[in-house]
Amino acid sequence: MRHYEIIFLVHPDQSEQVPAMIDRYKATIEGKEGKIHRLEDWGRRQLAYTILKIHKAHYVLMNIECNQETLDELESAFKFNDAVLRHMVIKCKHAVTEASPLIKKDDDRPARDSYEAPAKATADAPAGDASETPADNDNSDTDAGTKTDSDSEAA
Repeated sequence: MRHYEIIFLVHPDQSEQVPAMIDRYKATIEGKEGKIHRLEDWGRRQLAYTILKIHKAHYVLMNIECNQETLDELESAFKFNDAVLRHMVIKCKHAVTEASPLIKKDDDRPARDSYEAPAKATADAPAGDASETPADNDNSDTDAGTKTDSDSEAA
């Protein structure tokens, strides 16, 4: 049996049906003594160019080991399924089981911190604190009549 890498693109309106399609293709492969070494659902992604006025598609990657009869059956299933926009089959020398670079890149990305809105001081302050005036909050250590170092440098 030979090793193949298969990528197929599914119409974005049919994204809900992708798990059922994957199960159907898995059953076809495993029913004919084939093996699936890697199966990755990349989800909806931007296309490099429009296909049938569509800008996004649902991507699926499979690395399989099967005979020619099974591969022919899979390719005919891709061709006659209107939801599959494009498919590509590449013959490989050996089985690929490690995660694809696309998945590795997503795993290496650090998790984002959730956004926390700053609390508004006026809304959270109790009504009794309203007696403070802005002049009370002035933290300047200089008097109006004394010169600072920056004032003397400017003169």
